[in-house]
Amino acid sequence: MVRKSKKYDRTEEDLGNIVGLEHVNVLVPDQQLAIAFYITGLGLTRDPFMMAGTGNMWANVGQSQFHLPTRGTQVLRGVVGIVMPDLDKLVERLKIVRNELKGTKFKFSYRKKAGYVSVICPWGNRFRCYAGSANTDPIQLGIFYVQFDVPKGTSEGIARFYSQIMGANSFLSRWDKAKAARIGAGYKQELIFRECSSELPEFDGHHLQIYIANFSGPYTKLLERGLIAQENNQHQYRFIDIFDPDNGKVLYKLDHEVRSMTHPMYGRIKVNRNPDQTNAAFSQGHEIEPWLRSATGS
Repeated sequence: MVRKSKKYDRTEEDLGNIVGLEHVNVLVPDQQLAIAFYITGLGLTRDPFMMAGTGNMWANVGQSQFHLPTRGTQVLRGVVGIVMPDLDKLVERLKIVRNELKGTKFKFSYRKKAGYVSVICPWGNRFRCYAGSANTDPIQLGIFYVQFDVPKGTSEGIARFYSQIMGANSFLSRWDKAKAARIGAGYKQELIFRECSSELPEFDGHHLQIYIANFSGPYTKLLERGLIAQENNQHQYRFIDIFDPDNGKVLYKLDHEVRSMTHPMYGRIKVNRNPDQTNAAFSQGHEIEPWLRSATGS
């Protein structure tokens, strides 16, 4: 029997050179408040194996993380989009930490028509939390996107940078009613650079970490322009300046921690707990929160 053929959009499975957005790093001044917000409120999971002391915390969200060193304050100039299994339960958790976070910048609102919960951390970092949908499937827990506010007139050059220098998939579109460059940053993950007319704060050193397949190609292009900020080790380097390849003009500053797919931590499995489990309402075998739904089989 001949199996009936079906048309598939094979381009949906293309990743480009950036194969994963692994973590976003922002400094926090108080780890106890960070635990209240990221672990109790958002319901994320503290990495039990790494950075278990009081000087840093890694918070797992699916296969990505937030890195939260306790030595200052950094605020990302934009919004982090997170996919979560249940927004109603998220709102209940955020209500629980409201008193503990009183006097900080913490606040949240459930924008049901827009389909997300808007959250601000105690120090001003902004998040949008979405329920899993056709746009995020099969991921149901993870960093969906990081959106950066950028100056007017820069999105086209930024798209060229990621396409020509980093080898990433990139395109221009509208995002929140403004022109934006959208960069493929892994499976169902994006970096979004949205143009805005407001004055932007100075870059404060926050960073994100990406894995790339062609590790040496972008390195060579950045090195010949003198833009390698750190030579960390055999598997990692960093750069900050995003420039327009057409004219060399620096358009935006963002610290990129770039790792090869041969990095020892590539593909490391993250532990994700079910934040709704309690000792008073415990269900055996449901302690783990699956970050991925069942995907298409053979």
